[in-house]
Amino acid sequence: MAAQCLLLFCLLLLLGFLASTTDAAKPSPYSESFNRNSFPTGFIFGAGSAAYQSEGAAFEDGKGKSIWDTFVRKYPEKIADKSNGDAADDFYHRYKEDIKLMKTIGLDSFRFSLSWSRILPKGKLSGGVNPLGVKFYNNLINELLANGIKPFVTLFHFDTPQALEDEYGSLLSVKIVDDYLEYVDFCFKTFGDRVKLWVTMNEPNGFVVDGYNGGSFAPGRCSNYVGTCPAGDSATEPYIATHHLLLCHAAAVKLYRKKYKPFQKGEIGITIVTNWYIAKFNTTSSHRAASRAMDFLFGWFVNPITFGEYPKSMQSIVGRRLPKFTEAQSKMLKGSFDFLAVNYYTTNYADNDLSFNGFNLSYTADRQANLTTEKNGVPIGTSTSLSWLFIHPKGLQEFLLYIKEHYNNPVIYITENGMADNASLPLKDALNDKLRIAYHHDHLIHLLKSIKDGVRVKGYYIWSFFDDFEWDAGYTVRFGITYVDYKNNLRRHLKSSAYWFKKFLLN
Repeated sequence: MAAQCLLLFCLLLLLGFLASTTDAAKPSPYSESFNRNSFPTGFIFGAGSAAYQSEGAAFEDGKGKSIWDTFVRKYPEKIADKSNGDAADDFYHRYKEDIKLMKTIGLDSFRFSLSWSRILPKGKLSGGVNPLGVKFYNNLINELLANGIKPFVTLFHFDTPQALEDEYGSLLSVKIVDDYLEYVDFCFKTFGDRVKLWVTMNEPNGFVVDGYNGGSFAPGRCSNYVGTCPAGDSATEPYIATHHLLLCHAAAVKLYRKKYKPFQKGEIGITIVTNWYIAKFNTTSSHRAASRAMDFLFGWFVNPITFGEYPKSMQSIVGRRLPKFTEAQSKMLKGSFDFLAVNYYTTNYADNDLSFNGFNLSYTADRQANLTTEKNGVPIGTSTSLSWLFIHPKGLQEFLLYIKEHYNNPVIYITENGMADNASLPLKDALNDKLRIAYHHDHLIHLLKSIKDGVRVKGYYIWSFFDDFEWDAGYTVRFGITYVDYKNNLRRHLKSSAYWFKKFLLN
């Protein structure tokens, strides 16, 4: 009997051992074989930020006011937690420690924006150059390069100098083109010996829609039937502001190519934000609504810089309210990019908007598309802390193939891709951000599929490197792979997603 018990005991031990080794041999949710080496040689992996969202030092060292410095004070109720970017992440003072973290993670590149009013406090060279602002950006660029990290620079990210807003309404006047050109000329001359990747502006389409149609972003303009704004015209101003931004972009690219590119050897493009839109129903009206939604958000900017004109659907619907390009402007716009940079977060269903009646005109009404995140009660993807952001990685792949087929297969950089957590999560839970890991892993899988299908993607930037001031959401959400403790001296903590990304890169 004792011998039988001993035999049974040994058998149980053996089964336990086999079970444990079988569990250990199970593949993790993320294959070790999927890493940076899965991508083409030279593919860039980075993370991003923006001046107003992260720098802080809003009124230090000679910086002039931007429209966001004004907006958060004038309309605090339009910010979810009534906060502002006065201190933000204090990147202005802590950039060296943050760059050490970037190096620890293994980033190839860091994308950041220059604050126009930190360099030119009055928005113009005639108003004087701020040497301390120039010194900061020189130091930042040099520190990145010293740590083997490529700077990817955005020249304009929502923060127009307040001086130009006061003088002539900034983007509502064609005068902005000359002032912008003067500013970027200074930047190319000052920083271009070291910066080889430039974008003229970030998400001008999103900036215009929120700033001049809905009024939720600076400068806070809209019609009173769209939002709560003291002034504005949602039927015309989004199109006027866009027209001037496109002329700014084209002029900057022309200048760079003629004056700086031959010896600086850099590249220049523009960053456009977009959703991917899927026809909600297999009907002609749904498919047309999805196509129209793409034209009104993505094609609005990409059509002019590719073909020299606005999408036909916009010309037809907006009519006389849509400004026209002269023949010379159209020629200057056509082909005005070395690469196309895109920010993608989510996908929506699109269906025809039956409520459109030709009255109370606005950009939103003009697109005549009803955009939703569910169909027959089923969400389009996994929900997140933001009501508009559902995780739909395949949308990125389908969107990239759309660009290839409709816009001559340009070189592309994914300059933003990410998701947010609720800022109320305890530190322990916020650091254990498994959903963010799944988000980036799955988007990278579909990104790689698009590359194998011939899309010419050259880089991928996580949004964002650290938690920051998220515009009208304030500090209520966190997009970063680095946690910023706003209650404890802005202390940084790498999240699980940062360690996952490090492993992905160092493999």
